[in-house]
Parts: sequence; structure tokens; C-alpha cells
Amino acid sequence: MKKLKIVTFGDPVLRQAAKPISVFHSKLHSVINSIASTLESRDDGAALAAPQVSLLKRITVVDYQGEYIEFVNPEILAGEGEQTDYEGCLSFPGYFGLVPRYTDIRVKYQNRNGEELIIERSGKLARCIQHEIDHLDGILFIDRMKKDHVIHSDTNEKLSLESVLALSRGAMMNSGKEPFF
Repeated sequence: MKKLKIVTFGDPVLRQAAKPISVFHSKLHSVINSIASTLESRDDGAALAAPQVSLLKRITVVDYQGEYIEFVNPEILAGEGEQTDYEGCLSFPGYFGLVPRYTDIRVKYQNRNGEELIIERSGKLARCIQHEIDHLDGILFIDRMKKDHVIHSDTNEKLSLESVLALSRGAMMNSGKEPFF
């Protein structure tokens, strides 16, 4: 299966809202398979959203602690409780931030065949799903952080959120793309 390139923070596609899927056909299945294959090829991720591979479509694949779910057009119907924990992101390699999320969620979505489903999940899986749905809306974990810095996983270096955004803007200016911040 085709592996896709994961875009990193600073790429404007990560700040754009993804478009809903309205046609469920073999091309959609192929896209979902490619996203899943890309995620499977990594040992440092639990989920991957279409915008992270430059596709502005409302698709995400979650493969976390033995549960595999393909979400098409997901929507959080309800959320309860609050948990705060560290989150990372395949589009923000090596850095983590402290992020509050709902403890329990209820999500409506469609599968690859267009069938509408509703699930309820809790704990870290609920956190993971919320993180991915945020990607579909152009929201990154740094937008929800409780503290004003991220931490590098290898060096424990703290990088201020202001510095992160400045680095991102610089990368986009060098690429000729307009920043979305």
C-alpha cells in the first residue's frame, strides 16, 4: 500500500478545515488504506488524520491499544469530564505539551462504506480521537495547551509556544506560503 508523506508543523494545510466526504467509493477506500499504511509504518503514532498527509478531507484512522477505527466525517456529539495529560503529534515530531481533553466522548461518524455509526470512548482513546478530530478542523494540540511551552521528548528542552510559532512562520516564509496564525 502507498505510504504518504506526513507534513510537519508550519505547513499551512494543518491550519485548514477539511471538507466532508460525500461519495463513498473505491478511491476513498484507497485513500483510507494509504493513511492506515502510513500510520502502520510508524512506531511513534496512534492515529493519523488526512490533513497530516496534505489531504483536506474529513478522514482519520486511529490504531490505539488494539482498537482500530476508521472515521469518515466524525463529529463529537457529547463530551464529559476533564483529563489533562501530555500529547504529541506526528506533525510535530519530538515535542509534547500538556493538554486538557474530555474524559468521555460520544462520536458520530461514517465508515468507509458510508454507514453512520455512533461510539462512546473514554480515557486515552477518547483523547486520541479528540486530537484527530481537531486536525480535521485545523486545530493543533498547541492551541489547547495549558502551559505556554512544549517539551522535547529526548532532551527535555522547553520551547516556548511563542518560539514554536515564530519558527513555524519562518519556515513558511522561506517556503513562500502564507502563515495561517
